[in-house]
Amino acid sequence: MNSIDKLCINTIRVLSAEAVQKASSGHPGMPIGAAPIGYTVFNKMRINPKNPDWEGRDRFILAAGHASMLLYSLLHINGYDVSIEDIKNFRQLGSKTPGHPEYKHTPGVEATTGPLGQGFAMAVGMAMAEAHKAAIFNREGFDIVNNYTYVLMSDGCMMEGVSSEAASLAGTLGLHKLIAIYDSNSISIEGDTDQAFLEDVGKRYEAYGFNVIKVSDGEDIDKISKAIDKAKSQKKKPTLIIVRTNIAHGTEKQGKASAHGEPLGEEVLSDMKARLGWNYEPFTVPSEVYEHYEKLQVIREQYEQEHKKLFEEYKKAYPELAEQYELWHSEVSEEAIQKLIDLINVPQAKGEATRSISGAILNMLYNELDMKNLFGGSADLGPSNKTIISPKDFISKADFAPQNIHFGVREFAMAAACNGIALYGGFIPFCATFMVFSDYLKPALRLSALMGLRVLYILTHDSIGVGEDGPTHQPIEHLTALRATPNVLVFRPADYKETVAAYASALKASCPSVLALSRQNLPTYEITSEKAMYGGYIASDCENPECIIIASGSELEIAQQAHEELKQQGINTRLVSMPCMELFDKQSEEYRESVLPKAITSRVAVEAGSSVSWYKYIGLNGEAVTMDTFGTSAPAKQVYEYFGITKDRVIESVKRAIEKNKQ
Repeated sequence: MNSIDKLCINTIRVLSAEAVQKASSGHPGMPIGAAPIGYTVFNKMRINPKNPDWEGRDRFILAAGHASMLLYSLLHINGYDVSIEDIKNFRQLGSKTPGHPEYKHTPGVEATTGPLGQGFAMAVGMAMAEAHKAAIFNREGFDIVNNYTYVLMSDGCMMEGVSSEAASLAGTLGLHKLIAIYDSNSISIEGDTDQAFLEDVGKRYEAYGFNVIKVSDGEDIDKISKAIDKAKSQKKKPTLIIVRTNIAHGTEKQGKASAHGEPLGEEVLSDMKARLGWNYEPFTVPSEVYEHYEKLQVIREQYEQEHKKLFEEYKKAYPELAEQYELWHSEVSEEAIQKLIDLINVPQAKGEATRSISGAILNMLYNELDMKNLFGGSADLGPSNKTIISPKDFISKADFAPQNIHFGVREFAMAAACNGIALYGGFIPFCATFMVFSDYLKPALRLSALMGLRVLYILTHDSIGVGEDGPTHQPIEHLTALRATPNVLVFRPADYKETVAAYASALKASCPSVLALSRQNLPTYEITSEKAMYGGYIASDCENPECIIIASGSELEIAQQAHEELKQQGINTRLVSMPCMELFDKQSEEYRESVLPKAITSRVAVEAGSSVSWYKYIGLNGEAVTMDTFGTSAPAKQVYEYFGITKDRVIESVKRAIEKNKQ
């Protein structure tokens, strides 16, 4: 290690410790212990800090998001738009340096991390995206897609199940441009990891199909660098580099759990600086460090210029491919959206399950509207979810060109990988499973929402209509949980027209969308319309309605039957279809009032699921034809009758609501 290497690494260590100390909050141990790893990785990467979103860059994800000060220190000294003032404001309100890395918030942060293991799974998704895009666009002499994805993991990341799911998938696919580095310091919040984590991680990853390299001394940057070179030299497997480090290396708290998640303390920090021979004022970066990175910046800008030059030559040699590449990286056109919306007016001969309609739309988007950047699959339920796009080929170690992915029975890793695909850029990722198993992927959906990623979550078998599979497979509370998640659009379409509207809305969105789709066939309605894109609308009306019936999805049929029978009985009701609460709530107050006038207080909600999310529309005096218990195993029609999700109960509820509101 030469003098400038040592000075840069010590700068990372001191800046990280000072920021945590000033904030009186944070995790100094890993940034201090893993500083040589971070320094070496950034030196090996093809990046341009002055243009952090350059498409040809290598990616770095800090899966161990609690070590955020390591990343912020690296970003600062490497020349990203993260200032010393930002470092001083670590964990403070409105700063660029929040407690855990946040995508779109801090320049150079590639993914929102913190929930352990998900950063690694997102890195797997990025590596999948790179491999697929390279297979589509690269030609001999024109490797316009050619980058590595680096991810830094901790002991905690290794313990989380999502990393195991993702590693198994990465090994199966042979993602050789994925380089994971494991900061093995054997300390977690509760103490030595031997208390709960004694496995041989290297052997486990070898079993997954990884190339495993061990570096016994985390201070030896030459060995770390050679390990990265070795990882790059092989073309068949992802790599795990296990680096043995000491948490809070070189301080009085080295190897102690107290260094993990609390400031070192002023005395320990002062002692650390004395041991390092650090004689600078707080939050000082030596001029030699800045000068070192200014020289390196010249090379980094050349990386981008070389890539741009290559792409200009590529455009001349392969103009159609270049045009397609640029199309992938632009927003979905209004023309394409309108072509999709126009399908609403195409007559439908018979009712179908909305899962089948969704499958037809996916294929139409890919094959007829030329959205070739659709990339995704199902957690081993493709035939049931109807999420296999023709031609029905799947990516594999031998061929990454197909658009379909076999995720295997790995819901959590699937969703996290789709986040990585979205983050990589140029894709419309989709993933699918049964709605009841959204419990397995919910943490990744939450990060989709937090990052504002357009990921399509296709969740079929959306109600007790699943029938014979019974309560383990019949979602009840799931719609409520999904609707409670900020920045997610949850669609529950009632038929073909509303499913088309859901897809059109999802493609326009800058957030994840959930499509809750039926297993059973649903009617083709005359009363549904393009207005489904407003989230909620009047499906059938009358003069002077006494009560409003609001329904979603498969229960619109029951609500309509009640609405028609009540009309025969001389009771006027308005029927509202509510396929997406989130979109409806975003409409103007005037529009919402036109659909749900405050003056009509008698209201009934109809949905084969939890009642919780409906009270904002029906009020405390409203009636909910819903269910707040688990389901049961029987044919679907019998299950609906057993739980009282029926026309007769809706009629009774309407009459009761009207009577209550007269009092």
